[in-house]
Amino acid sequence: MADAKTLNDMFIDMLKDVYYAEKQILRTLPKMAKAAKSQELKAAFEKHRDETEGQIERLAQVFEIAGKAARGKTCDAILGIIEEGKAVMEDYAGSPAMDAGLLAAAQAVEHYEIARYGTLKAWAGQLGLKDAVGLLDQTLTEESKTDEALSKLAAGSVNESAMAKAA
Repeated sequence: MADAKTLNDMFIDMLKDVYYAEKQILRTLPKMAKAAKSQELKAAFEKHRDETEGQIERLAQVFEIAGKAARGKTCDAILGIIEEGKAVMEDYAGSPAMDAGLLAAAQAVEHYEIARYGTLKAWAGQLGLKDAVGLLDQTLTEESKTDEALSKLAAGSVNESAMAKAA
């Protein structure tokens, strides 16, 4: 099999996938921030939007390290998660549960990203791309911290507000 695909091919494909995903997320976060009623949740979305810009820049650096042009390829998984978030905004507009739904959608995004960045970091190590490992680890750490912050926000106020007003 002369054209057998390698781990490097898969690394580049997943890199393209997550690059596309981050660009989609960058476009979606302002809409989520606008829809959020909680000022803390709004601020969390705005902060993560700024982080996402840096993550896209780091991904471009990883492409460069790998000797490839920074290009995305359609990521059906992130498109599905974003569609779920849009459905929350439509179905729960004006509802006390809106912020809880937005937060859940944001955490679905974070968990997807954590899985992807963890895999990319491991593969970059296997492929000897040490500089890429550091860049991917930086983003993985940011995504994990965002997920933690969202969990605290949910437990601290967002989910309570959704329940208290619904009673």
